[in-house]
Formats: sequence, C-alpha cells, structure tokens
Amino acid sequence: MCGICGCGQPEQTAKHSHHHDHSHQQHDHYAERLVQVEQDILSKNNRYAEQNRDYFKQHHIFTLNLMSSPGAGKTTLLVETIKTLQGRIPIAVIEGDQQTEHDANRIRATGAPALQINTGKACHLDAHGIGHAVMELELGDHSLLAIENVGNLVCPSSFDLGEARKVVVLSVTEGDDKPLKYPDMFHAADLMIINKTDLLPYVDFDVERCIQYARQVNPDIQVIELSTTKGNNFSAWTNWIEENI
Repeated sequence: MCGICGCGQPEQTAKHSHHHDHSHQQHDHYAERLVQVEQDILSKNNRYAEQNRDYFKQHHIFTLNLMSSPGAGKTTLLVETIKTLQGRIPIAVIEGDQQTEHDANRIRATGAPALQINTGKACHLDAHGIGHAVMELELGDHSLLAIENVGNLVCPSSFDLGEARKVVVLSVTEGDDKPLKYPDMFHAADLMIINKTDLLPYVDFDVERCIQYARQVNPDIQVIELSTTKGNNFSAWTNWIEENI
C-alpha cells in the first residue's frame, strides 16, 4: 500500500460478494471519506507544485518528470542524455526509488549532480519533497532538471511536481497495450518514449498499435522511438529537449 495516497486498499481490488451481514451505508461512508482524503492530499500537493513551478520559471530551469514501470530504462536514458548534452546544458537529476541509492550513483558517475529520494512505502514522488531536493541541489539558472519518478504507471500520473513536461517511457519488452491499461499516465504525458527498439525482432510488440492506443487516450501526445543502449534515433530525444528548452 502506498504510504501517502492510500492506493492498494483491499476494497479497491477484491471481488465483492453480497453474502454478508454488514451495512452498505458503512461502505458508502468509507468511500466518501477516501475521496475526501485524496482530494485533500492532491490539493496540498498542487499548492507545493505551483511554488516549484514559479521557482523553475524565475530561474529558467527546464524540468522533466520521467515516469515508467520498473525496468523501462529511465536511468540509462538519463545517463546517455547527460553524456550527450554535457558542455551544452547544465543537468541535475533527482532520483526517486523506494530504497537504495543505486540509480543516483549511476548518475553521479557521469559527473552530474544527483540527489536520491527514498520514498519507503510510497509509490511516487510529491511536490513537497521535490521542493526540498531542489534547494539541496542548489541548481544554477538556465539548467535542466530531470526527475526520475518511482517505477509505477499509476500514482505518479496524479501528482504534479511543478515540471514543465511529463515524459512516459515504455519499453518494447512490455505490452503494447499499456496505454489502454494505464490511461491516466498516458493522458497526462506530453511525450511517450518507446525504448529498447533494438529488441523489436525478438519480442511481440506492435509499435504502430501502441502509438494508436496512446493517441486514443491522448491525441496530442508526442512519440519518439529509440534505443538508448544502441543509440538508435537517440538524437530525436536530445533534439526534443533542446527544442523545448
């Protein structure tokens, strides 16, 4: 269960049998209370997100929120992005994971500053934590901040961090129907990266169908197909960053 938003409650997932003695009025009250708590959490988060956004605008910090399921290749994407853009754009990274500093250490090995946020039981980053991390990183003006969110295609889509763009990374080793299974994530994203395209000959993944599904839930989503490890079409991604900056 998420330690912040309360997702994963048994009532959300269990099949409900009507062979019971309890009152539905109790369940209705629980549902109303759950909705109220969620609204309060998101409202508070949004206030912090606006503060972050104002700070980023004042200091000309272009901020990306990278989201995906675990193993889609976000960290490798960032490592290669830093290597490509070094000397052209100052880059700093905030890493979100439930535990360890493994990903932050990979970023630091490139020479870029990185700060790790360990969320514990929480399944996403929030705007308040990002605000504190930004102050600790002491970002320079006219820089790029990449936030690698916790690997999860559900909760991160709901939490505004104050970013300029949301990017969802989908690898071809996942199902091409992910945009339909997790529509909130792909509806919220500005860009979908289809990663690991060098593996297409070995997996059952229909790129065109995936793009069709993504645009079914978000007609305005942009799409870049690439392979981070092989470098195939990687310049389309770095060009996209420079154009958006």
